Amino acid sequence: MGSASGRLGKRFTELGQQLVLPGAHLGEDPARGADQLGDIAASQCVDDGGAVAGGGDDARTAQHRQLLGEARNPALPGTAVPASDVLSALSILLAVFKVESLLEQAGDGLMVDVHAALGGAGLRNVHVREYVRYWAELTGAARIEVISTSDDARLIGEALADGEILPAGEGRYYSRSYVKDTARSEERTVVATSSPADKGVYNNWRPAGEMRPLVEERMRGASAGKTMYVVPYLMAPAGSPLERYAAGVELTDCRTVALHMIRMARVGVHYIDNLADPNSFVRAVHVTGDLETLGQGTPGDQRCFITIADERTILHFGSSYGGNALLGKIAHGLRQAAYDGWASGEFLAEQFMLIGITDRLTGKRYHVCGGFPSASGKTNLAMMLAPDELADRYRVDFYGDDIAWLRVDPDDGKIYAINPEFGVFGVAKDTNEVTNPAALASVAPGTGTVFTNVAYNDLTQEVWWEGRTPVPPTDLAGWRDWTGTLISERSAEETGAPWAHPNSRFTTARANVPNIAPDFDDPKGVPIDAIIFGGRARDREPLIRAIADLAEGVYDGLTLGAEATFAAEGVEGLLRYDPMSMRPFMSYSEGAYAAHWLKVIGSAASQPIFAHVNWFQRDPEDGHYLWPGYRDNLRPLLWLLRLKEGEVRGRQTPVGIIPAQDELDLDGVAATPEELRTILSIDTPRWKQEMKHRERHLQQFAGLPEEIWQAHRRVAAALRDAD
Repeated sequence: MGSASGRLGKRFTELGQQLVLPGAHLGEDPARGADQLGDIAASQCVDDGGAVAGGGDDARTAQHRQLLGEARNPALPGTAVPASDVLSALSILLAVFKVESLLEQAGDGLMVDVHAALGGAGLRNVHVREYVRYWAELTGAARIEVISTSDDARLIGEALADGEILPAGEGRYYSRSYVKDTARSEERTVVATSSPADKGVYNNWRPAGEMRPLVEERMRGASAGKTMYVVPYLMAPAGSPLERYAAGVELTDCRTVALHMIRMARVGVHYIDNLADPNSFVRAVHVTGDLETLGQGTPGDQRCFITIADERTILHFGSSYGGNALLGKIAHGLRQAAYDGWASGEFLAEQFMLIGITDRLTGKRYHVCGGFPSASGKTNLAMMLAPDELADRYRVDFYGDDIAWLRVDPDDGKIYAINPEFGVFGVAKDTNEVTNPAALASVAPGTGTVFTNVAYNDLTQEVWWEGRTPVPPTDLAGWRDWTGTLISERSAEETGAPWAHPNSRFTTARANVPNIAPDFDDPKGVPIDAIIFGGRARDREPLIRAIADLAEGVYDGLTLGAEATFAAEGVEGLLRYDPMSMRPFMSYSEGAYAAHWLKVIGSAASQPIFAHVNWFQRDPEDGHYLWPGYRDNLRPLLWLLRLKEGEVRGRQTPVGIIPAQDELDLDGVAATPEELRTILSIDTPRWKQEMKHRERHLQQFAGLPEEIWQAHRRVAAALRDAD
């Protein structure tokens, strides 16, 4: 290689030694080093058609594949490849693909900056290096910084110094977003693939060939002058059977996003450098953009949040808030993972909470997961503690409040679930000692919690949100609302406005939750005994109804919903359907989704029991809730688990099995006998009305499996026969 001249001669030390020296630098055998030498040549070369944008391996020519095979020396598996032979092979590769041409296009400054930054952080994965180089060039980032969990304290200090966050007491922090950047934007969120067959009712499908150029053009140069934070992460416990779907690298130009990602995912270079397949990671690019000029909510809205699912690429432009910016969470953990699970046939990725319940008397341990539409009690249930009357016997463990990945274990045939997240991104509104004491403890001083868009006191560094206490603080000195306006200086028209945004949040590490499960990071996951769906209905839906049939359980999940605020429009009680609580996160067609559910759960030797729960029945006269909820919600779940064990029988109805009143442990429950009779009964006329809405809902979905339609017809017939 000493004969190389010009630009290539100046760069070979960087490419050959810092990036991929065989064996020693990679910490692997020389053959592995040769493999990565060939890969970096492929990812940074051009063929006769021009540059390989983004380093895509599919663009390799036949000549490259032949040479790469020689460099890898497949005839001698496990044997050391002499460095001189490897370098000779690389020399041929570089000549064939005109590496000098690419280096001319990339420019000395950018290449040195990117590879020096990545090399200094110990990031060896050549596919990640090329990915970062490509996007750093496109976005115009001025600096590259690789992030790990150990960088948290430094990043906090820098963000405090630059005024990006404020101190919120000991070891807690406060962040305020742009006033038009406060929530997920479903209408701006797109799933793109190369196959029109992936189009569903809810996934906003568009062709990948149309969407990628659009978002790349908006990202072009949009990070000029900014630091690009490289966040290598893992959305699963290390060693999980699903680990190959969990690795990702987020590129973000926002420091607070990096801080949130450290709390929400396992972050570190070693997760990416040690992949079995070094090219198997999700490419997740977040560019904030100029938030004040993007036209949020107007016909000229420039924001776009795209998951190119069949390329495992996430491109989000135009926000720095929540799921729009924390790409490991919803975009990867739900949309991309759901597509991966379906494409591989291996698993389900769902917006589910996950809890464990231990019976100290019998020593038995159970695990329950389930989906709840927005504002239907999912986080409170996930962090639930046992009611005082049952606390001596039962312990409830927290695994997760938002995402679960489910698979069948080949060894015992059971359904196992993991929470891929490492933290909690919870809604602050109405969180208090009664509704969710575990959540309050998880954001206590010293936890490293980051609050977003709650009210903040400049003088005392306190935070507050609606529902935190019955009334706001009476001393207004120093208090600002979520927009930064002093409460004391509000106009008369603003007097009654909320102090905190309704979607204000707290971000905290999962380990801060006081009732965190001792095995929360077990790579295998935990075996699932029950899958529940929880809607929000003021009538019709009983406290709990169990479903023993797989197809009827999946049917119930597909028709899950919560009452919309339609009273003024004359359709009070109509549900906004949210299949499996995945409506905003669907990444392929609903018919295929239903079939995948039947396949995965149906392949389990040990089937979980299904159930539908509803904590929200109201008195028709004064509107009060008939069930106390919160910690008492453990009681119907205990009944469900006893039903599965054959310890109780319940009462069969057309829509499932409901408890007999004497089968529920009601010691200490503040509910009258009449209230209990109402929530443990079926309103047949209302159910008949609901079945018509369900049929219209399901008719939207092309290719819905016949088993689902059969389940619908069975329930409808049972309701007719109930007269």
